[in-house]
Amino acid sequence: MSHDMTPNLVLVVVIGVLVAVGVYLLLERSLSRVLIGIILIGNGVNLSFLVAGGAAGGAPIVGTTPIDEMSDPLPQAMVLTAIVITLGMTAFLLALAYRSWQLHRHDEVQDDVEDHRIARLAALDEPSFADVDTLDTTTDLEREAAEARDETQAIPVGPAGRRAGPA
Repeated sequence: MSHDMTPNLVLVVVIGVLVAVGVYLLLERSLSRVLIGIILIGNGVNLSFLVAGGAAGGAPIVGTTPIDEMSDPLPQAMVLTAIVITLGMTAFLLALAYRSWQLHRHDEVQDDVEDHRIARLAALDEPSFADVDTLDTTTDLEREAAEARDETQAIPVGPAGRRAGPA
């Protein structure tokens, strides 16, 4: 007996809706909506793993089910892994949203000030930072080496082999 590999159309549509709505919510600025988007995408991906696994069969244990009627354990293992990853992402986003609420009384992701500064400098075709290594002409390698601490110098050793110095 062969397994029916034709996917259920309703499940395919549900997967598409879950992933599409999840991506839409993922692009929002509110961390709560991003969190719901992650959860929806995770559930859509889990359903796609199950659909890709084919029809349900018997337990994949040799001796309990004929080999041609066994279900494939790989999609189930992948779904379990995806559930754990989604749970971790959910916990992380909840922590971010909670911290944002504590600090700003909202959970919206703000524009990064540094991104604006770099974009403005790029529009003016100016470097975003000064390279101090190329601008500093007063020092040379020999002076920098003389100023650097020489770790190869012997450290004074007191009695009983201990280093001398403050206790």
